[in-house]
Amino acid sequence: MDIAALITWVVTALGGFYMLGTWIQHGGIRQQRTGGSRLPAPVVFGHFALAAIGLVVWIIYVVADRTALAWTSFGLLLPVALLGFVMLARWIPVLRDRASAGAAAQGPEATVPAERHFPVPVVLAHGLLAAVTLVLVLLSALGVGGS
Repeated sequence: MDIAALITWVVTALGGFYMLGTWIQHGGIRQQRTGGSRLPAPVVFGHFALAAIGLVVWIIYVVADRTALAWTSFGLLLPVALLGFVMLARWIPVLRDRASAGAAAQGPEATVPAERHFPVPVVLAHGLLAAVTLVLVLLSALGVGGS
């Protein structure tokens, strides 16, 4: 179970890195000043930082097999999940705007929120794998399935 959680966490992180890179590349940080992005930079980078710290703690747990580290990772995942839900809730209107805009002229690129460039399958896979990771980490911390 520990290794399964590690694998899902790493794959989830890869999707997250892709979306973070896309958001930065399309001006997500610059758009904070103009109100173009609906994703606040502190939320984006807080989500990233807590998830990365949690992953490092989880790797140490897998090596050291200390229950306290598993619970620490789980505790770090809770605010990561909360921040993820906040970003999802703020991204859904951007997705709807993209769908309703269709073939209409979009205007200058600067007016398009950076998160509009997130591929829907990546967002869905990231969220699904994050939920699976959270459950696997909890089960491991509880000692279900052995360590």
